[in-house]
Amino acid sequence: MPKFKVLCRVDAYVDYIAEVEADDAEEAADFAEDNASDYSWEEQGAVEFDARGYVTLDAKNNELDHTRRGYFG
Repeated sequence: MPKFKVLCRVDAYVDYIAEVEADDAEEAADFAEDNASDYSWEEQGAVEFDARGYVTLDAKNNELDHTRRGYFG
């Protein structure tokens, strides 16, 4: 029986944390959103969701669209 490479792509996001000086929590969130590049963000790690998709790869690791299964967002 032939073997195939199958990619599993899991829905995820990466958390980052920065210290923001502000008068209150709401203002800190506003400053972070408005001036994100002004802060030093430290990666806290990836968080995965249950949503995931699968697709078979060809010999050059290109995805074969007709083999997609599941959710790719």
